[in-house]
Amino acid sequence: MLGPASLALSMTLVGSYVGMSRWLLAVLPLFVLAGLRFAIAAACMLPWLRRQPGEAALQPADARRLCAAGFIGTFLFSLCMLQGIALSGAVAAGIVMATLPGVVALFARVWLKEAVTRRTLVGIGFAVVGIALAGFEGSDGLPATPAAWLGLLLLLGAVACEACYVVLGRQLAQAVSPQRITALVNLWGLAFTAPLALWQWHTAPAPALAPLHGIVLLYYALAASVVSVWLWMRGVRHVSAARAGIFTACLPVTAALVGVALGESMGGAKAAALVLALVGVVLAGSTPADGAERR
Repeated sequence: MLGPASLALSMTLVGSYVGMSRWLLAVLPLFVLAGLRFAIAAACMLPWLRRQPGEAALQPADARRLCAAGFIGTFLFSLCMLQGIALSGAVAAGIVMATLPGVVALFARVWLKEAVTRRTLVGIGFAVVGIALAGFEGSDGLPATPAAWLGLLLLLGAVACEACYVVLGRQLAQAVSPQRITALVNLWGLAFTAPLALWQWHTAPAPALAPLHGIVLLYYALAASVVSVWLWMRGVRHVSAARAGIFTACLPVTAALVGVALGESMGGAKAAALVLALVGVVLAGSTPADGAERR
């Protein structure tokens, strides 16, 4: 039970911080929020930077992959996800993020020549229909605006970035420990984000942060970059890849519940979209081609 519990808790944490992101964006500019997340996580992950006993020195190809993973899998992922949530809401974000196992399988097919099963393709189809339904209803329960549709496209971009990160991580994991990969990729994310965060901090009005905002920000940074990674890596040691993908169903459910708790509306279209997304997760995530790996 230790493995399944770790996987479920990891995805629950991911869903919760996805749901809370919109609340933080109400008080912090986008680049500032992303920069603070990476800075807090970097400070906590300093011990992970050390090379593990028996681990080979970084090769130039691995260093380039780490830089690419930092740019695509953390920097671009965070910007697309945060802006997408700001435009479409946390409930929609959870529904879109449910496509991750299927998108990872497709990317792995293209780059790593891994097989894609018919169940995965059917699961992707369910998820796509769910996203289409989600696009007809805004976070306030009214018909979606063009901005909300743009938010859905940005969230799909975030899923593509995450899938790239997973595939790059599979290649890196052959020579580098998972903890070190995570720490180095996070540092690259901080390097790419810091100039924009500093620029926005000086040009935007000073945010009025309450103590609760600081607590939620700390939780967001640790859940996104540290704790969820550790739980996922711990869980997949005891659970096969075929079963592990099913636990990503906890992500859309938690994100939707947090979004509703923070005041978002979930009408019939969003509820149906969530059900379809969950069916897609179970179908796409119950095959050996999933490999959803969290930061």
